Amino acid sequence: MTTPGTDTDVPTEGGGQPVAEQRLHPVTPLRRAWAPVAVVIGWAAHDPNQAQRQLTRLTTTTLLLGLAVCLVGGALYGFLTWWFTHFAVTDTELRIRTGLLFRRTAHIRLERIQAVDITQPLLARVAGVAKLKLDVVGTDKKDELAYLGEGHARALRAELLARAAGFAPETAHEVGEAPARQLLHIPGRVLAVSLVLTGATWVSLAAALVVPPFLWFLTHSLWTVLATGVPLLGAAGASSVGRFISEYDWTVGESPDGLRIDHGLLDRTHETVPPGRVQTVRIVEPLLWRRRGWVRVELDVAGSSNSVLVPVAPREIAEAVIGRVLPGVTVPAALSRPPRRAGWCLPFWWRGYGIAVTDGVFVSRHGLLRRSLALVPHAKVQSVRLRQGPWARFKGLADVHVDTGANKTVTAGLRDAQEAAELLRGQAERSRTGRRDALPDRWMAEQA
Repeated sequence: MTTPGTDTDVPTEGGGQPVAEQRLHPVTPLRRAWAPVAVVIGWAAHDPNQAQRQLTRLTTTTLLLGLAVCLVGGALYGFLTWWFTHFAVTDTELRIRTGLLFRRTAHIRLERIQAVDITQPLLARVAGVAKLKLDVVGTDKKDELAYLGEGHARALRAELLARAAGFAPETAHEVGEAPARQLLHIPGRVLAVSLVLTGATWVSLAAALVVPPFLWFLTHSLWTVLATGVPLLGAAGASSVGRFISEYDWTVGESPDGLRIDHGLLDRTHETVPPGRVQTVRIVEPLLWRRRGWVRVELDVAGSSNSVLVPVAPREIAEAVIGRVLPGVTVPAALSRPPRRAGWCLPFWWRGYGIAVTDGVFVSRHGLLRRSLALVPHAKVQSVRLRQGPWARFKGLADVHVDTGANKTVTAGLRDAQEAAELLRGQAERSRTGRRDALPDRWMAEQA
């Protein structure tokens, strides 16, 4: 791939034609120049009294000189880290070399790339640059390239996805970005109403309004009130305004490389839900949403931080989108409740529990006010466990735990002990059969 910013050549693994190394966008040093300044700010915040004493001892000339040194040092640090950062796409991998004093080279096998996301913070959108984040099988931390020109980032993303799909190196950059068909778009008004009708929003807001005055009445300490009130106000803002800003203009589209999710009011994010990597789908139904028939769809994706598929939508539309993530799977209309004696273990709330098993998925529900329905494909089940506490054993009840590849567990709680034992044996067999018959996880299956 020929792009601006080519720096040097490095040999390929087989000793063939050299591969061009590239640098990041020239505005990248501005992003990294803040690191030394952040260290000074962090020191001052850690011990504000000591920082104030040190500042009062300095003259105006010394302060200006120190400020100039910090600015020059930050600019030099940003430039050097940019200068010593390179990346290259070889026949089999993406290499990222970083480090000023301690060098680090990441070798990312192309066939192990499962998602490539593009994020654009507000200032990056103004500058016309973007950050490329890579989800790689077997790693929790995302490698990233920050920043690239917006067009360069999209072209590199398309090439990496094509190479991960198995296209030849000489043709991968010609494939371009796969076309997408829009499945869902959430209007801002619907998102705002859904947040108003979410109980967590009001609970966090009530805590932020009630707790600080109560603490002031008890302690008359301003620092205690600030130390408690500021985090509570932050939590209230994150659960309302923060979510609105993050989930604004939410769009889900379908393409051969997976489901694409675009969202964000200030910071734009372009994510990909890779095919075959979804371990669990959860349908969340808050109490105040039920009259409107709205639900929220969340995901567990192995090795990926993507966790929301649909922030709010009518149930029938959400289930249609789920059908694109889990082909051939339908959400069961009826679930089996626990026996009535489960009320001795969990009074009243036991009515929110239920399970169902279909040909494609294991389904478990819990919650009475805020219902959560989890769907686990049989092929994604890693292990099945049965657990009984002493009181549950006395009542003839047991819980069945289903562990998935995303290090998460779905529990079918308060089942009859004999039913739980049969469910354990049956699910183990369904998991073996599901893994044997599952289709391979492939990128761009329709094009490759």
